[in-house]
Order: sequence, then structure tokens, then C-alpha cells
Amino acid sequence: MAARRLRASLKGWGGVGAMAIACALTAVFALLLPLAHARGDGSTGVGGQGVAQGTQARAEKCVDHPEDLSPAPSGSESGKTITAIKDRGYLSVGVDQNSYRWGYRDPNNTDEDVELEGFDIDLAHRIAGEILGDPAKVRFRAIPTNQRIEAIQKGRVDMVVRTMTITCKRLDEVTFSDPYFVTGQQVLAPKTSKITGYDKSLADKKICTATGSTAYDKLDADRKAGELAGSADISTTVPNQLDCLVRLQLGEVDAVVTDGALAASQAAQDPTVELKGTTFTTEYYGVAMNKDAEDLVRRVNQVLVDYRKSGWQTSYDKWLSATLKSDSPSSKPPAAH
Repeated sequence: MAARRLRASLKGWGGVGAMAIACALTAVFALLLPLAHARGDGSTGVGGQGVAQGTQARAEKCVDHPEDLSPAPSGSESGKTITAIKDRGYLSVGVDQNSYRWGYRDPNNTDEDVELEGFDIDLAHRIAGEILGDPAKVRFRAIPTNQRIEAIQKGRVDMVVRTMTITCKRLDEVTFSDPYFVTGQQVLAPKTSKITGYDKSLADKKICTATGSTAYDKLDADRKAGELAGSADISTTVPNQLDCLVRLQLGEVDAVVTDGALAASQAAQDPTVELKGTTFTTEYYGVAMNKDAEDLVRRVNQVLVDYRKSGWQTSYDKWLSATLKSDSPSSKPPAAH
């Protein structure tokens, strides 16, 4: 109740931007994965293990295209993980509750029980509907950015649907579905800032990223390689990515680096900030699951095959087109890999 009253009291400050303050207060390689596979569009609902590749080929595949290494889709309802979910009667999903248009509660909704909504939430409901026959049979658990993998490994959730980029490092710890969204890292800064993008203008600037994020990994690697100014301060990391926007609003940092899709939503929350430059990486979001839950991974991949054909575009148009625009590279679902 206290959080609700605080959120209501801050409505006058930028709507969802106020929610950011309220919320703030309140690998290595694919060798451990199923073998890489060749697949069609998955429309048959079945998938085999695929053709084995040599160790070196698979390692190179992960370095260049980790998004290609998920098991083939299958419509099978058998398997220990799916059986356990059906016996329990609901799907447990780790999500974000503070990312505007991805997973959040509308701060302007005064209902006592405000439901989570957004692009990631739509996908979670779709997965629950396909596996359990009812999209409402899902229980959401708010997971900070830096606890996504731990939540999966310790069995606190069946999966995480939370703008999570597929990487080789993470593939050593969890298994991902096929990609359901493509984006890239981008710089967010005040409109009045002289920062122009991911370039020399970041020299002597204080940059915020989320702990354990691909944004921090990129900045750290580039600074060590001399591709980012050595004077750029990347020491500010936060548990939840949205906290970076709060730090920016408070003047504690000069810029935020995060996925362009998230940065666009944050720019929509606060009219005093804007995206600077263009995206400087290509990244794919996937649904993360436990490494021994291959039956669930294959089933989710089949859900994605169907979702790309019917559902994905409707969700994008509803939640993201206003911030990412209809001509964005992110405006269409990634092709089946």
C-alpha cells in the first residue's frame, strides 16, 4: 500500500517516469548444449537432434551466432519438465515489473490489483496457453536483472522472459529458446548533453549499466581493447536496469548504455532524455530455461514458430511501435534459426 501511495503521489512527474523513482526506492561454448541443428520453419511441430558438428565448428558458431544453438522445435507434450508443470497446474515465469512496455504495472491505473502487462508478458501468457490450455495459468515472479540466471538454476522459476540477450557466456549456465526479438546496445543521455553516441564523446563521462548485463560486458571489453575512451567511468552498475534511468535523472551519471529497445521505452518515460547515435551491436532476446529442460525448450520453440505467424506483430504494434517505430529493425520477428 505504501508503494502504491508513493506511486500515486508521483503521478505528476512524468507518469511512468515517476514509477522509475518509486521502483528504485522500493561460457562458455556450445559444447554443453544439445548439438546444433538444421531446421525448417518448424511448422510440422517436430524436430530432431540435427547433424553433429565438430568441436571447433560449434565453438565458432557460438562466438558468431549463439542465437542459432537452441534445440529444434517440437509440439510434444511429453517430457519430465512439461509433465511437472502440468501436474502443478501453472507456469512459473521470471519477469521484469519495471520495464515500460515490456513488463510493468501501469502507474496511472488506480485499481487495487493492477496486472503486469507488456511485450514480454504477452509472450509468457502465450506460452502458458499453449502448454496448459489457458493463458491465465501463469505465475509471475519479479526478478532483478542480476538474478535471472540464479532464479533458473535454483528452480525458483520455470523460465525467464525478461529482455534477456542470448550469449555464449550465458549458454554455459542456462539454455535459451530461439530468439524472439532483435535489438542492439545504444546510448541514452539527456537531450542537452553533448554526448553524440557510442564514440569519443563518452570520454570522461560516467556511464551506468546493469550488473551482469551485456552492456557492461561490451563496455568493459571495449575499454580494455582501447575502443572506448579509457577515461570513461563504467563503475556504476545497478541490480535493475531501470535504476540507471533514475541515476540519470538525479544527475549521478552522464549516460546509460542498454539495449536500444529498452532505451527507447525509457526515453518515452522521460521527455528530457533521448537516444544518442545508433545501435552498435546486434543482440537477440531468448526465453531462458534450465539446461536439463530440453523438452520445455523444444516446446517453447514450437510456440515461437506459431507466435511469429500469429500474435507477435499484434503485441509489437500494441506495446513497442510507439517507441521503436514501425520501420525499426526490431519491428519484425527474427526469422526461425
